[in-house]
Parts: sequence; C-alpha cells; structure tokens
Amino acid sequence: MAEIELPNPEELEEKSRNSFTKKVALFTAIYAVALAICSLGGNNSMKEMLLAQQEATNQWAFYQAKNVREYLYRIEKDRLETQLVERGDSMKQSVLKHYKTEIQKVSAEEARLSKDKQAISVEARKQEHERDINRAKDPYFDFGEVLLQIAIVMSSVSIISNSRPVFFFSLGAAAIGSLITLNGFLLLVRIPFLH
Repeated sequence: MAEIELPNPEELEEKSRNSFTKKVALFTAIYAVALAICSLGGNNSMKEMLLAQQEATNQWAFYQAKNVREYLYRIEKDRLETQLVERGDSMKQSVLKHYKTEIQKVSAEEARLSKDKQAISVEARKQEHERDINRAKDPYFDFGEVLLQIAIVMSSVSIISNSRPVFFFSLGAAAIGSLITLNGFLLLVRIPFLH
C-alpha cells in the first residue's frame, strides 16, 4: 500500500494566512480606488463651489453697476423734466422738442438698464444655486474620505493581526464611506448632521 503524506499543519496555516492576506490586499486596493474617486469628487465640488461664488459675485457687481447707471439716468430725467416745467413756456419750439427727445432717450435707457438688471439677477441667482448645490455635496465627500481612510488602515491592521473581525469592520467602514461618497455625487439623501 502506498504511503499517504499528511500535510504539515504549519504549512496549512501559512497557506490560509496567505489566502486571507491576498484577499485583504485586494480589498485594500479597491478601498484606495474608492478613496481616489471620493477625493476627486470633493476637490471638484470645492472648485465648482468657489467658481460659482465668484461668478455670482461678478454678476451682482455687474447688477450694481447697472443699478448706479439706471439711477444716474433717473436723476438726469428728473432734472430735464424739472427744467422743462420751470422754463417750458419760455422755450423755443426747437429747444422744447430737444428736451422732450432727450427725456425719451434717457427714459428708454433707464428702462433698458432695468431690464438688463433683471436678466443679470437671474444669472446671479443661478450661480448662487450652483454654489449651494456644491456646498451641500462637500461634507459627504469629506466624511466618505474619512471612512475610506479608516477602512484602509483597518484592513492593514487586519493583515498584520490576521484578524477577520477587524477586516469585516474595514468592509463596513468602506461600504458606508462609498455610499456617502455616492450620495455626494448624486445628493439622493440629505443627512441632517452633515449640513
């Protein structure tokens, strides 16, 4: 009868450890990819928020400039109308006609500026809305990043300690971190303590 060689228990344990280590290393790499995506989303969200704030500020400054010009045209119209009332009877017809033409031009320009202001305020509010959306996204990326970093550290600890519970903890942290990151991109759910 042929002799059967029994495997060495230490070798089996080493193989088992290597298998566990490889699996944990693979998951750690996946966590790192998720962390990179989360970090990219957070950076883009912050950049978009700052850009939208800058655009909104520019639009409101443009609005103010139009407002000042509109006010100056209103003052000019009031001045012309006052002069027309004060001296209207003593003016020549050509001068009277000139005053009325100037009042119409100034009134038209004042109306145009008022209309321009409305369009500018719509654009400024649109940029503020964009800023607010990106501001709402940012905390999700921050918390997702923290949880994914914790998951990476805990999976490394599980390799060193050969501890499956620590690895399962890292899986949980990574899953929650990934879900929070996904919510940062999509804003499907608003979590109150993150705002």
